[in-house]
Amino acid sequence: MKRQLILEDGSVFVGEGFGALKELSGEVVFNTGMTGYQEILSDPSYCAQIVTMTYPLIGNYGINRDDFESITPSINGLIVKEYEPEPSHCHEEEPLHELLTAKDIPGLAGIDTRKLTRLIREHGTLKGRICSMEVDVASVINELKAADFPHDQVERVSTKDPYHAPGRGNRVVLVDFGMKHGILQELIARQCDVVVVPYNTTAEEIIRLGADGVMLSNGPGNPIDVPEAIEMIKELIGNVPIFGICLGHQLLALAGGATTSKLRFGHRGSNHPVRDLETGKIAITAQNHGFTVDVDSLEGTSLQLTHVAVNDGTVEGIRVKNAPAFSVQYHPEASPGPHDANDLFDQFISMMETAKKRSVHV
Repeated sequence: MKRQLILEDGSVFVGEGFGALKELSGEVVFNTGMTGYQEILSDPSYCAQIVTMTYPLIGNYGINRDDFESITPSINGLIVKEYEPEPSHCHEEEPLHELLTAKDIPGLAGIDTRKLTRLIREHGTLKGRICSMEVDVASVINELKAADFPHDQVERVSTKDPYHAPGRGNRVVLVDFGMKHGILQELIARQCDVVVVPYNTTAEEIIRLGADGVMLSNGPGNPIDVPEAIEMIKELIGNVPIFGICLGHQLLALAGGATTSKLRFGHRGSNHPVRDLETGKIAITAQNHGFTVDVDSLEGTSLQLTHVAVNDGTVEGIRVKNAPAFSVQYHPEASPGPHDANDLFDQFISMMETAKKRSVHV
């Protein structure tokens, strides 16, 4: 069935609909990963966004039970150049179309995704809507221009109640701003005793849980839309080891006195090179973010720059100078993507062990 993508700048892309025949609007972004579409569409950081895959063939290995990053995907649409309706893979359990239909997510195939990507790179992310051919295009464009980006994505995707993933190692309180399951899996693999808590949990509640360390997860949207988390982190700095990822990184920066701003089209993909300023080594990383920490704002704060993006020089990592707290803008758990930075989880474990030894000798 013919369907279309309408953008706020007046651009229209006509293609074939698959998945749910539903009309949804969202910020149109692109991801450059060659594989991993199941992890991408189930990543809560894409909440309320319409994701364009730049790799031309999507759906060829289907959907399996193991590669979900959340139980309920929260994207508002998936756009591909070519959709494969008959996947072939030993672990495939259903076609991509069936998952999108079941989760009420519209898909659009057969459009020029290269043209769309170049448009976004030139003008920045745009609001768009996947809809039928019967709509009045001019009316949709006016509605998109007047619409504001949502500000409640973290509240939508965060767990509503705390839950426990028992282990015999360090007690990690994982603050869920839109957590990918891959982060939890990495902590479990290191025998951590994990308590996952909602985004608006207070510092006092986290301390009462007996945290040996606090993990600040990834998540969607603008970090300044989560002021309660910023205040919570301010109270925790210096009292417990902290490791932040993606949105958690931005929130740690804000808590430390830095500022953030929106990137023109963001970093989304599995091949972003990042330089460690201490060692000079380059890691190829998975990324998914539309905001960045302003490098100039680090001056005069207790924050130190530790990693930078090779492509554009943006901030990719920081640490607190006089406290056991650090964060990175990229995804060391990957899911999907390379595992070059996976050792950051081991650094977090070491940080917790060191902090516990110091507390014993006090």
